This record gives sequence, C-alpha cells and structure tokens, in this order.
Amino acid sequence: MTATPLPYEQLKGPTTVRRLLTTPTTGPLVALLLACVFFSLTTEQFLSGGNFSLIVQQVMVVGTLAIGQTLIILTAGIDLSCGAVMAFGSIVIAKTAAESGLPPLVAIALGLAVCAGFGLVNGLLVQLIPLPPFIVTLGMLNVAFALTHIYSAEQTITNLPGPLTALGETFPLGNTDITYGSLVTIALFLVFAYALSSTSWGRHVYALGNSPEAARLNGIRTSRLTIGLYTLAGAVYGIAALLLISRTGVGDPQAGQTDNLDSITAVVLGGTSLFGGRGAVLGTFIGVLIVGVFRNGLQLMGVASIYQTLITGVLVILAVTVDQISRKKAR
Repeated sequence: MTATPLPYEQLKGPTTVRRLLTTPTTGPLVALLLACVFFSLTTEQFLSGGNFSLIVQQVMVVGTLAIGQTLIILTAGIDLSCGAVMAFGSIVIAKTAAESGLPPLVAIALGLAVCAGFGLVNGLLVQLIPLPPFIVTLGMLNVAFALTHIYSAEQTITNLPGPLTALGETFPLGNTDITYGSLVTIALFLVFAYALSSTSWGRHVYALGNSPEAARLNGIRTSRLTIGLYTLAGAVYGIAALLLISRTGVGDPQAGQTDNLDSITAVVLGGTSLFGGRGAVLGTFIGVLIVGVFRNGLQLMGVASIYQTLITGVLVILAVTVDQISRKKAR
C-alpha cells in the first residue's frame, strides 16, 4: 500500500529563520545590538565594562518594575500605579527601619507586604466589580502618591541601617564593579522568564491574555489568576522599592514619579503586546536595556536630556505600530 504524500507546505514546515523572525524578541534584540554598535562607534567610553555596569545599575529599579508590569500587560491590562506604589513602599521600609525602631528585615517585609496589598486591591477592583485596569491603577497612583507624602511628611529619610543599602554595595568582577542589586534584578528576570515559559501557571497567564472567556471555559480559574497576578506584581514593586533605597541610600518621597511610564516603555519596546497574550519577560529585559543604552549613549554624546525623552517616545510609537501591523497580518 502506497502512503499518501503530504502536501508541500507540511513537508516544508517552519524554518528556523522564520521562527526567529516571528519571535517578538527578535526585533528588540536587533535594535539593541544596532544601538550598541552605533554608540560604540560614536563614543570612546561606551564599550567599557564600567559603563555597561553603570547602565545595568541605572535600569535595575525600572527593570524590576517592568517585570511586574509585564505580568499585567500580558493579561491585556496596564498598571499606572507601579511607580507610586514603589515610592510608598520605599518610604514605609525606610521610615519604619530608621525612625520606628523595627529590625531592618521586618521593615523590608512590611514594605513588601504593603506593596503586595496595593496589588491585591487593584486585582480585586479589576476582577470583581469589574473596573478597567487603566481607571483602577490611575486612581491607585494618586492614592499611593498622596500616602507617600503624608506618611513621609515631605521629608527625605536618611541615616538608614546597613541592611537597607546592602544591595547597593559592589563586588569586583575583573576590572568592573558590579552591584548586588543588579544581580537581584537579573535573577528576577530569569525566574519569571522560566515561570512564564515552562510552567502551567505561565501557560494560564498567556491563555488569560488571549481570551479570558476561552481560558475560563478550559477550566482556568481566571478570577483567582487575575487577582494573584496583580498581587504578585505589587510584591515585585516592593522589591523595586528596596533596590531604589539601596541605590540612593535614602527614602525619597519624590522618587518614582515617571517610573510607571518608563516601565511601560520597556515592556512595549521588548515586544510585549498591549493587547495581551503575546510577549516575554526576556523581551522586557531587552527593552529595559534599550532604554538604558539609548539614554547612556546619548548622554555620552552630550545630547540634552529632553531629546533623549523625545527619541524614547518615538521608539515607543514605532514599537506599538509594529505590534499592530503584526496583529493584523496574523488575522
């Protein structure tokens, strides 16, 4: 009996090149490499190990925020409150450790719990009422901002105990000093990249972002998953708060005012779709580095900061445009 030959399209199958071209992180990675090549040719200091270490230090706080932001955007939501929640968490940690006499580790745990609590409230409002994530997190931004200034009495908190700033200390790697906080951020990216790509929980997150109703019909507890994701994102913002303290050495009530937008920028530049269900934490890491490399490189070139902001805005619009075009082609 002669076997029926398969159609040519099935025999050919997807090639490795085609897979790479359709991967959301490919474009951002190419953009990052091109930016590195450009700045290495236009500035002498860019390729130094110390400069690369500085870039990672500069983006570690926003990068950590962007991990939580990725979890929310993958569900087709958005979190405008992350920077303000982080700022409030940093004030809670700093003030309770420096002025209330709590042990530093207890103060850190309290700050993480407070940030997770904000995420829990966001998730409950989004899922149970339900309200649009944009409105919920916009309101929570104002709540967290106000509480930060009320609790801190508009004062920067100094004289922090050593454990709060330990992650800002460095260790030598060759001729380059690396901060412990940078390692924490990279470790978080690795943990969440594995969780989203290689666990059933991660598959449920993508299913929720693609179609909440289809996910529910397939037995996924969408309500619990959504609330859990917002709570987890809040806890990640708490880690960002600790990294912020370790980098600045103080509790600053003015911190984080634009970090919500910077985190969204990093997520979008990393190829995660604002419409949910498509993207990766690895892409977010690349997006964070794109922002850091552009700002660092332009600063080394002597370009004014306002133009750095302009270029970042153009990059975001281009990234969203590419996402929209790819979605239309997929249909």
